[in-house]
Amino acid sequence: MPVATQGIKFGTDGWRGIIGDDFTFDRLTLVAPIAAKVLSQTYGATAANNIIIVGYDRRFMAETFAQKTADAVVAAGFDVLLAGGYASTPAFSWAVKHYNALGALVITASHNPGSYLGLKVKGAFGGSVPPEVTEQIEALLSTEQSPPAKPGTLQTFEPWANYCQTLSKKVNINQIRSSITSGKLAVFVDVMHGAATGGMAQILGVPVQEINANRDPLFGGGAPEPLPRYLSKLFRTMRSHNRTKAFDSISVGFVFDGDGDRIAAVDGQGNFLSSQVLIPILIQHLAAKRGLTGEIVRTVSGSDLISRVAQMYKLPVYETPVGYKYIADRMLVSNVLLGGEESGGIGYADYIPERDGLLSALYLLEAISVAQMDLSELYKGLQASTDFHSVYDRMDLPLASMDVRSRLLNQLQTQPLKEIAGKTVVDCLSIDGYKFRLADNSWLMIRFSGTEPVLRLYCEAPTIQEVHKTLAWAKAWAE
Repeated sequence: MPVATQGIKFGTDGWRGIIGDDFTFDRLTLVAPIAAKVLSQTYGATAANNIIIVGYDRRFMAETFAQKTADAVVAAGFDVLLAGGYASTPAFSWAVKHYNALGALVITASHNPGSYLGLKVKGAFGGSVPPEVTEQIEALLSTEQSPPAKPGTLQTFEPWANYCQTLSKKVNINQIRSSITSGKLAVFVDVMHGAATGGMAQILGVPVQEINANRDPLFGGGAPEPLPRYLSKLFRTMRSHNRTKAFDSISVGFVFDGDGDRIAAVDGQGNFLSSQVLIPILIQHLAAKRGLTGEIVRTVSGSDLISRVAQMYKLPVYETPVGYKYIADRMLVSNVLLGGEESGGIGYADYIPERDGLLSALYLLEAISVAQMDLSELYKGLQASTDFHSVYDRMDLPLASMDVRSRLLNQLQTQPLKEIAGKTVVDCLSIDGYKFRLADNSWLMIRFSGTEPVLRLYCEAPTIQEVHKTLAWAKAWAE
């Protein structure tokens, strides 16, 4: 394998690395034409043309890396549509479908810190390619590539217009606009300096209050990930608004990650709402208010309330390992109404098998406008309807080394846990990590990162005190 390509490894959604160290022009211009070739070999029979979409986010030098990518792919004989500006990753996935292209190469590092950049590869179906496709790309990195008979063509395109128009037709956009313009609904959007900037306003056609909309490749010293520790400005802004708003006005905040494919929310009282809360609300809205049917796909780390609400509307539930790629695979072969993961990725039927933060926000706005209720009120109503009350949290625990990881994994395999935090283990599911169901119907899930010494702990229990107690027990066990 050439030295320049050593260490290039595609993970769950693309190849990422430190800018100037792992992620360089030389490496990218070697990988990109090979990725285009594999896309052609895989999807060429069904695509209508020889087009590769090239897009990018707002990270440091992302547009320059995208231009280099486009030039290399054109030189390899492909016709390239290069974005004329940044956009969310789902916008480029949609562009693949709109143009009937072979696929897309998106320059983004999603939610990683600012020192990272990466490459996501999207297939002709409008979603992330499966592992066998990225494995083919990796395998070809060590082979000599023959030059094409002639280069392709290069054109630029505007990535937002058709995408926004498509999303606006998914909801009753006039009803949402009326709620906002009448003052009944105030919408705040923390775009985390990322690629979703400007998206909600374009779709809605009315102003929303964007937070962290300036381009900042350092992301304020944090990371563009929709977690409470990065949202202090959104919390402050909404608290200030709530002190002066009309008593019957509803306020909601949405948070999108760096490339706009994941979502979290903040309710009118300033509470952070993960997708564990949002997914049940979305299921109810789509099933009860829109009359839609189909399978609900959840990952093994999903809240039990997801299944309870699905059962309430007689919707089948399918469970996958953690990772949106498993949900997308299911969406390609089954009638899926909604598929979601606890980290904020949610996708929908009658669209593309791709998570989309902006589309999720639109459905949630429609749910609020129809019910004239705050998101937390909708959630509490679901808890009452299902007679299921729970709290969820997770903890990522750094380990001293990969040797410690191996020791803990061996311990789980050879000495199964019988009791956790004073509660009897009644069941263990091991399709992805180890999910222990406890006697009070709470659960603890233990997963290991595949690439670094990190232990991921997930817990759902009746109270936050029980969640914290169980996570503290798991942390002590690991240490």
